[in-house]
Amino acid sequence: MRICITDRRLERIQDVLSRRQTDLTLVINNIHDPHNVSAILRSCDAFGIHRVHLLYTDTAFPALGKKSSGSAKKWVETVRHKDAASLAAALKGQGFTLVATSFTETAKPLPQWDLTGKVAIILGNEHRGVDEDLAPHVDGALYIPMQGMVQSLNVSVAAAVILYEGFRQRHAAGCYDAPCLPGEELERLTNLWAQK
Repeated sequence: MRICITDRRLERIQDVLSRRQTDLTLVINNIHDPHNVSAILRSCDAFGIHRVHLLYTDTAFPALGKKSSGSAKKWVETVRHKDAASLAAALKGQGFTLVATSFTETAKPLPQWDLTGKVAIILGNEHRGVDEDLAPHVDGALYIPMQGMVQSLNVSVAAAVILYEGFRQRHAAGCYDAPCLPGEELERLTNLWAQK
């Protein structure tokens, strides 16, 4: 069955894809609440994140509903990894710096991180944080400065704050002005998205 697509819809798809960021990504590490995962994917789509990485080692990947994600799972690519070592090898092999969200003494405030380069931000489980087996592979840690009594934000809210800071830095640096995706990939994805 052939799907008809309007010129306006096609232009929207091409416009969105031309601003997708391939060198800023998130690692979703054993986050169990489907509402949190859906909200994270929705924020990724909103800020032009092309792909996220899923590291689920002791928790099943949650079933995501269309309502909570706003169908964002259709527009953000996901890559699954079986263990911390293979995840780290894959990302570092592509030149990414791995930065964990953390409250350690060596963690730096979010605004002090340069998010205009190849950076993968690791978001940990709602209760345990980032898995210990990722620690040897992490290049640094960040935290979101808080002004209240509560120590941390919900993980999906933290993801949105981090991605907004990434957007702010990247927009100022002109990262959204030219496509990150190569021409052939833009064309392939445009055709694929037109069928969704």
